[in-house]
Amino acid sequence: MKKIINDPSTVVGESLRGLAAAHADILKVRTEPAVVYRADAPVPDKVAVISGGGSGHEPMHGGFVGLGMLDAACPGAVFTSPTPDQVQAAIEHVHGGAGVLLIVKNYTGDVLNFETAAEFAEMSDVAVRTVVIDDDVAVKDSLYTAGRRGVGGTVLLEKILGGAAEGGYRLDELEALARRVISSVRSMGVALTACTVPHVGEPSFVLGDDEIEIGIGIHGEPGRRRVPHMPADQLVRALLEPILDDLPFGSGDRVVLFTNSMGGTPLVELYLAHGIAERLLEERGIVVERRLVGPYVTSLEMQGMSLTVLKVDDEMLRWWDAPVRTAALRWGA
Repeated sequence: MKKIINDPSTVVGESLRGLAAAHADILKVRTEPAVVYRADAPVPDKVAVISGGGSGHEPMHGGFVGLGMLDAACPGAVFTSPTPDQVQAAIEHVHGGAGVLLIVKNYTGDVLNFETAAEFAEMSDVAVRTVVIDDDVAVKDSLYTAGRRGVGGTVLLEKILGGAAEGGYRLDELEALARRVISSVRSMGVALTACTVPHVGEPSFVLGDDEIEIGIGIHGEPGRRRVPHMPADQLVRALLEPILDDLPFGSGDRVVLFTNSMGGTPLVELYLAHGIAERLLEERGIVVERRLVGPYVTSLEMQGMSLTVLKVDDEMLRWWDAPVRTAALRWGA
């Protein structure tokens, strides 16, 4: 195992200190328990938007803390759910009097721990709503979930809800918007290589020299099938067609297309794949209104990619375009 680390047990804490040093104008970090929160938190009379999950998926979620996106993020250990006390601490730091919306990816530990924290917050008279995102079409159940996994659609959800919260949406309005986004977004990924979790010290799974895994999860969970490596045209089609058939998406639909690197895929390959996806959508009469390309939901150093397609309307596009200023996503601010 070759990694730029000191001790596997201190990776997350040291990384968070570096994040805080690099972006002190945007965010702050509390270490015990670990929470990343807006430098100007709490924002009075604004619904606070909080998310989180295991580390190893950077920049999700800490890199999305700031103006127009998340008020706080709870980073667990690598590929491990954050604890209820982390979520409670996040709520305490950023609650500005208008309630809190928790965005939770559909992993059993995440759901249970966020729900526990929400119950404690409500006992202190903090209004809390929880939404669970489950956009992965690859499998119905996996090693960590009951139902579909929450993956790339989380980034789009956090951006749209963060913009709407900044724009003055109340808690009920924000929850309703969240549920519409969740019902309209689908994702699927592929792994070309495995990743190595620091405290494990060996790859999380083994692929043959000419094998890829279609439908992989962001923690290395198994996908739909293991197949021989294929040209990019075929690979993008193998990811995109199940997404489009699932909702389903149809001619005339307006979408955001998100082409994501799992961490180790270079941009020259990612843009190539994105171009293919755009062409395939155009062939179906689907209109790409907005795009996002880059490593935003990673799985450590895994080589691979995912595609996410969100069917949008004018309201969603308004908040997608709204100003955002975070460590990893910035425009209009």
